[in-house]
Amino acid sequence: QVQLVESGGGLVQAGGSLRLSCAASGRAFSNYGMGWFRQAPGKEREFVAAINWSGGTRVYADSVKGRFTISRDNAKNTVYLQMNSLKPEDTAIYYCAADLGGSTWASISEYEYWGQGTQVTVSS
Repeated sequence: QVQLVESGGGLVQAGGSLRLSCAASGRAFSNYGMGWFRQAPGKEREFVAAINWSGGTRVYADSVKGRFTISRDNAKNTVYLQMNSLKPEDTAIYYCAADLGGSTWASISEYEYWGQGTQVTVSS
């Protein structure tokens, strides 16, 4: 069983920054691929970013490329999402997810474990 706990969400003005964290339980964190997804009101959950087990491969949704950065610290069992130049359309609940296979998937169905989410609100 893997438990994921997100933190770092909040209210920020457009153009501002936030850093989300996702702390994972378990000794095998360094083997997991990790992803960030988001879900806005009335919309489906969508892919934001993913990082493979070593941190050597990172993928991003086109909507966040150049503004968001995913990273991980395997010693702390934590994955991060640095969000810069935030826009009102980035407003959503942000979820982290774990893929026990270690890869970088953009598909929701590839992830076995999910956190409860953290709210990010960007005001205009």
